[in-house]
Amino acid sequence: MRSRQDQNSGTTEVRETLRFDIDRLQDYMTSHVEGFHGPLQVRQFRGGQSNPTYLLESGSGRYVLRRKPPGKLLKSAHAVDREFQVISALYGAGFPVPRPCVLCEDDVVTGTAFYIMEYVEGRIFWELDLPGVEPDERAAIYDSVNDTIATLHSFDYESLGLGEFGKPGNYFARQISRWSGQYRASETRTIDAMDRLMDWLPEHIPDDDSASIVHGDFRLDNVIIHPDEPRVIAVLDWELSTIGHPLADFTYHLMSWQMPEIGLGSAGLRDKNLAALGIPSADEYTRRYCDRTGRRDGIADRDFYSAFNFFRLAAILQGIAGRVREGTAASAHAGQAERAVEPLAVLGWEFAARA
Repeated sequence: MRSRQDQNSGTTEVRETLRFDIDRLQDYMTSHVEGFHGPLQVRQFRGGQSNPTYLLESGSGRYVLRRKPPGKLLKSAHAVDREFQVISALYGAGFPVPRPCVLCEDDVVTGTAFYIMEYVEGRIFWELDLPGVEPDERAAIYDSVNDTIATLHSFDYESLGLGEFGKPGNYFARQISRWSGQYRASETRTIDAMDRLMDWLPEHIPDDDSASIVHGDFRLDNVIIHPDEPRVIAVLDWELSTIGHPLADFTYHLMSWQMPEIGLGSAGLRDKNLAALGIPSADEYTRRYCDRTGRRDGIADRDFYSAFNFFRLAAILQGIAGRVREGTAASAHAGQAERAVEPLAVLGWEFAARA
């Protein structure tokens, strides 16, 4: 069986359902991307299951294109315009994101809205234990990832021009409602644990109502590490970003330490010898984040946050399962998503029961 690193690394020919007119795109880029010139070649990245992502190779260099998938989409999903907005703001603030080039909301070019950004050369790790990396470098990489999410949550989003990017306050109630609705819209069978979570979560929301820019899917495989140095040089996949609760974002990231084998290809860090690997424990990692963000009392209500995040991830994967049925899911491995929904929901309910 191929590793998750092998399955998701590199590019492949564009899947038939996700092809578009390359000549039309080349004409558009000639007019709208500074310094661009052809000829243009297009390949599809293997990784990712939501917005189809393409490598553009041309006479003027390499670029990346992110577009909405074709077909019927869930309301508010795949908002590439929002992705472009947030990376533009963060790039201007010096945060590690690719340089944005252009947003095109005219469906005539590729069939759906898209944006183009620079290609960032570096390392993407699809396995959480970073095979082939020495313990000291692993420790430094994880510390850089921790510093990156802490920096993100420390920005004054108003000063970055993102005051209207989301609604501060009442974040969990809105998220629970949103993902419950999207789960129901793509539901393929009854899962008791999901039904229980949708009833339990709205009644147990903590009082903390902090607000910051949140990534929404902050994972190791959504960051690019420098080719030779143990530091983050770009954060990718901003589709779920908004103004939200920083602890929702951080504790979603902490799921890497909680995740067992559920058929998604990566078993998480739960059963790993972290000390031997040079990877901090979840508690150590949390303390570093809290030190960097000024949360001197740590994070209370972690079981609620875990229950919420497992519920949310289950709902996201159920949406992917719905697109699998329609043939518009971007990854060839997206069919694994539906099989993971129930185990995730069961884990979420275990945290809820413990809370």
